[in-house]
Amino acid sequence: MKVGILTGGGDCPGLNPAIRGVVYRGIDLGFEFVGIQEGWRGLVKANYEPLGLTDVEEIIYQGGTMLGSSRTNPFKNPDDLNAVLENIKSAKFDAIVACGGEDTLGVAAKLYSQHGVPTVGVPKTMDNDLSCTDFTFGFDTAAGVGLDAIDRLRDTARSHRRVIVLEVMGRHAGWVAWYVGMAGGADWVTLPEEPLDVDAMCAHLNSVRARGKKYALIVASEGTNIPTDDTEAVVDSFGHVNLSNRNVGEYLASEIEKRTGWESRHAVVGHVHRGGAPTLFDRVLGMRVGMKAADLVNNREFGKMAALVGTNVVGVDIVQATSVLKTVPADLLELIKSTRK
Repeated sequence: MKVGILTGGGDCPGLNPAIRGVVYRGIDLGFEFVGIQEGWRGLVKANYEPLGLTDVEEIIYQGGTMLGSSRTNPFKNPDDLNAVLENIKSAKFDAIVACGGEDTLGVAAKLYSQHGVPTVGVPKTMDNDLSCTDFTFGFDTAAGVGLDAIDRLRDTARSHRRVIVLEVMGRHAGWVAWYVGMAGGADWVTLPEEPLDVDAMCAHLNSVRARGKKYALIVASEGTNIPTDDTEAVVDSFGHVNLSNRNVGEYLASEIEKRTGWESRHAVVGHVHRGGAPTLFDRVLGMRVGMKAADLVNNREFGKMAALVGTNVVGVDIVQATSVLKTVPADLLELIKSTRK
């Protein structure tokens, strides 16, 4: 079988191990691989190259993606969609393995369900917000970067007797903020899943200071709902607002200092989350879901996504996996509140 592999959306650690997993397992199955460059844009522009053992042998420890990425949405433009369908035919691809998050895999799901394209998905997102899988690779590394940041900020917050707000990534789901806040001992965590209560946060900080603590740490997801004017916001081809100008951390630090009189600063992890070598967990998970994707192709189980369920990697329906985001559930939201003392 001739199999095309692409990676789309935001990069994250684990993509290269996933590519390696698909190719390594596919070699056992006698597949021919082609690396599609820069996500779905590569199928729009017919930009791809042969992909073999020597190309992927050394990439398991590398961050990013050797295939490049983009946020191209071929369903946004009928000409792009037609180009994708024609190029899949002309290149004689027997299957497309797409590694990505809700947007990239959403395209794969539509190509399968609406046009009969034989697609298989590999779940990638540092936000950990894809449904039908317990974890996505990239999340463990990204959350670890956030944890390192809050541990470092603790030192300077304690030294200067300040409040420091750490803004982490997380557009619609606050998994990174929840894990970093829990593991980092934050005094308050804000997430997209619940309304922001600045009054309650500041009241809690006042009580923290009243009991003698000389500093405080806040973890804020970039998707936290703050007052903002999004009428002129820039959106990508999938309709997502660019959050880089919302400045959640800056807003919260300003409100805290204004309302409590406690000197406050903010820091933003931003794209630092995405880079660097993947952790052991993300390397192994990337390899496992990549290998499973090759098995799904071999068994003609198209329209499936390789998912981690418990300790097993299984095939799940890709349409279902991309139909709704996996957000932080109510019981975990309550659990983080128990850490506020």
